[in-house]
Amino acid sequence: MSTTGFETRKVSRAGIWGWMLFDWAAQPFFTVVTTFIFGPYFVSRLASDPASGQAAWGYGVAAAGFAIAVLSPVLGAVADQTGPRKPWIGFFAVIKIICLCLLWLALPGSQLFWVVAVFSLASVAAEFSTVFNDSMMPRLIPREQIGHVSNMAWGLGYLGGMVVLVFVVACLAAVPETGLTIIGVKPLLGLDFTLGEDARATGPIAALWYFVFILPMFFFTPDAVKGIAMGPAIKQGLAELKSTLGMVRQRPGIFRFLVARMIYQDGINALIVLGGAFAAAMFGWSITEIGIFGILLNVVAIFGCWVAARLDSAFGSKTVVMAALVMLCVATIGIVSTGPGYTLFGVLQLPLHDTDGLFGTAAEKAYILYGLLIGAAFGPAQASSRSYMARSVSAKEAGRYFGIYALAGRVTSFAAPFTVATITVMSGSARLGMATIILFLVAGMVLLATTPYPADRR
Repeated sequence: MSTTGFETRKVSRAGIWGWMLFDWAAQPFFTVVTTFIFGPYFVSRLASDPASGQAAWGYGVAAAGFAIAVLSPVLGAVADQTGPRKPWIGFFAVIKIICLCLLWLALPGSQLFWVVAVFSLASVAAEFSTVFNDSMMPRLIPREQIGHVSNMAWGLGYLGGMVVLVFVVACLAAVPETGLTIIGVKPLLGLDFTLGEDARATGPIAALWYFVFILPMFFFTPDAVKGIAMGPAIKQGLAELKSTLGMVRQRPGIFRFLVARMIYQDGINALIVLGGAFAAAMFGWSITEIGIFGILLNVVAIFGCWVAARLDSAFGSKTVVMAALVMLCVATIGIVSTGPGYTLFGVLQLPLHDTDGLFGTAAEKAYILYGLLIGAAFGPAQASSRSYMARSVSAKEAGRYFGIYALAGRVTSFAAPFTVATITVMSGSARLGMATIILFLVAGMVLLATTPYPADRR
């Protein structure tokens, strides 16, 4: 039985923009806290040594991923019964904002456990909020516009992350040798980089940004009508979830799509998390250079999502995801084939001369070009995956299915990083370890190629 009927309601332009601004509000947490500023600060300056810092950070990410994988489908199923999503988003927003503000207290020498615990709780709250926000999509947006709006919102998120990252790099993050930021000014508010205040400030900044820009969603975006009380909702929601998990196996298209996404999303996550570190180790990049690399990727990601928004409407979500995965495979081959003085496994020799400026060697510039290809592709791959899912389920079941969607994106999230690390240790080659990411991208792409679109089509 097809369940692609969408009980959409007429929503004002302000309501749609309020929903889209959620991505704009949420992304700086992932950009400046998780990936480019606070995360590297934790590993390199907060911990006693980089190895213990990396281990502690990794355990924190893994713990958050486990909690998200276990609880997302449950909460999504319960939300389907209670009806409105905004109370759930508001509840987790409070937790996220408090945790982000607490990161300001993470002074060098702080006990690592509490910092990791606070960061992990913020990550869980951020992901749960995303599940509920995503599950609103089928009620708000007509089916034919879902791909366009999803990609536009994702691109808006990258723009928000880039704005905050540019602000931090240009105005707060001091270069250790000079004590000035990259634009030659003293850090704003008199922040002391020797105490990590430039990095620690990203927590409260991301919290304030999130608080301000989720308000339009609460004010202008209509929510689902009220359902049943919480007690019966939990009981009925769990029963519905059990039934849904059984039904997924009976809906082979959706099951195949979820498995395909699980595999290629592992590869995408590993590429995003490890790509900058791989370059930093190979070329000796500083935090400032990693930050600029992140800005460049976000700029390209914005345009990639906006172009994909049109392509998704014209050719469908599946075509966009497949094209993005091909681009990611090409880019991954590019970065693992590049080293000092060469690219494409030595087929193309590059001069070793270093201009002593940012990204001073030809190999670094080649790496950045491959990185820009990643930036153009990883946003559309994820945004159109979201619209692929939204086109494949009905509005009344969206909560629990997006919970399962989150589960599929997290349940094996350790697999690609673990494989990269294991192959690196066994072979002694970081390059060979990174190359295993291609296997995840290709395997997911092959499985997706045989998946119907929409996924519940028989």
